[in-house]
Amino acid sequence: MQVHISPSMRRITISTSPGFLEPLKMKGAARYLSYRCIFWTVLFLAFFLPFLFITSALITLEGVHNCTSLDCFGRKLGPKLSWKRHASPKVEDKYSALLEYKNEKELTDVPDTIEALLTEARNRQYDMATLLRRMKSMVEVNEEKVRAARLQEALYRHYASSGVPKGLHCLALKLTGEYSSNARARQDLPSPDLAPRLTDPAYHHMVLATDNVLAAAVVVTSTIRNSAQPEKIVFHVITDKKTHAAMHAWFALNPLAPAIVEVKGVHQFEWLTRDNVPVLEAMESSQDIKYYYHGDHTAGANISQYSPTILASYLQARSPKYISIMNHLRIYLPDLFPELEKVVFLDDDVVVQKDLSPLWDMDLHGKVNGAVETCRGDDTWVMSKTFKNYFNFSHPVISSTFDPEKCAWAYGMNLFDLKAWRKADITRVYHYWQKQNLQLNLTLWRLGTLPPALIAFDGNVHPIPDNWHLLGLGYNAKTNLEAVGKAAVIHFNGQAKPWLDIAFPHLRPFWSKYVNYSNEFIRQCNILDRA
Repeated sequence: MQVHISPSMRRITISTSPGFLEPLKMKGAARYLSYRCIFWTVLFLAFFLPFLFITSALITLEGVHNCTSLDCFGRKLGPKLSWKRHASPKVEDKYSALLEYKNEKELTDVPDTIEALLTEARNRQYDMATLLRRMKSMVEVNEEKVRAARLQEALYRHYASSGVPKGLHCLALKLTGEYSSNARARQDLPSPDLAPRLTDPAYHHMVLATDNVLAAAVVVTSTIRNSAQPEKIVFHVITDKKTHAAMHAWFALNPLAPAIVEVKGVHQFEWLTRDNVPVLEAMESSQDIKYYYHGDHTAGANISQYSPTILASYLQARSPKYISIMNHLRIYLPDLFPELEKVVFLDDDVVVQKDLSPLWDMDLHGKVNGAVETCRGDDTWVMSKTFKNYFNFSHPVISSTFDPEKCAWAYGMNLFDLKAWRKADITRVYHYWQKQNLQLNLTLWRLGTLPPALIAFDGNVHPIPDNWHLLGLGYNAKTNLEAVGKAAVIHFNGQAKPWLDIAFPHLRPFWSKYVNYSNEFIRQCNILDRA
């Protein structure tokens, strides 16, 4: 082939070998085939041709022989080229067989470790596909073992959290013995000259209901020690009949002046009977309810079908404490303390780290309950609770009455305006919904006293700042320690109570520093400092 360009650049002649084709003549204006056009054409070819050469060489070296040069070139340029559709199967397709592979017989005979698997592969000369299949089977077996172990752990943690540790049982027995033999352990709480303060609204009244002597001691001690005005604190500790002597002996032998501590047993409130509290009668008379909470928690349940987290929640919902009068006492505060106007109610698994006196100056704007809301906050695990977390919204009674996205709030540290409470008749609403749930075989909700309280106090809750009450220390091992230190009240809600062996070691010191380890009964019962 020959190319002839006239001196004037007006004629270009392209000819092939003689006798094959007549000369092909192309005419064009100078402006279409200028020196600039030729320059850019040469520059483009200077870059493109080496690239094409290198790409072809790489394809050849990789052994791709059974494809056209255009097809192979398309594979290298990527999926945007149109001929990519006709290329060989995608890399992901190579894994589909592995993902779908499952050999039940092979799952019963797999190595326990990677080293054993590699030794087996070397001895039997596995190819890569067989090795990957064996490795997949080994991982599946180990994953199932881990899941079974976590389910077993959830079951053991439930039993550990439901029982009474030997040390606490020993402490109660020794204090009960002291109450019967030591007159000082039976002295009046408080002394007769201070008794008028028990009904004086000018003081800061706090209520604690528990049958755990050690837990009560920590709550009361931490509150008084961190108070700016301990002389204004009046603690009302309510316990059951079997623990009353031990509880009274502890606070009689370990006074916390200038604060006042009163200890009363449930049996000492004459009006607190089954006739006046129909919910109690229903709970005590229903054999189904008794079996649900006190029976075998694993009977009739296929534990393997649950995830460890769901199993833990299922077991926690069946804790016997939820049908204990001690767990329902807070709903009767206006009747328990008819002379008082405002109280702070504390759970026995809290620690008070700041002065609580500002709560009595807090304006609830006519609401009954000052509480921390649990549907917003930095900790999305703990602070993400709405009504849908507590109620069965598949039940028409619930779905037609409540909003699943309504914000929940926390029990454990609550400021109650008893005057507003008596006007709102909240206790009656609480009783009504408790009976509804019992009549419907616990199908409206499963977990404890908070769900009926969410209903009873609906529209009567005043949100207070989050730093007043930090939750989750009993189930969230990743609790932010800086936030714990700043909170006024920290709450070990969950199974990992700080007095149990299953408590989180890094969170226990926030509680244990208020335990009086110098007390002779604490030492005799081997309640040791675990900080």
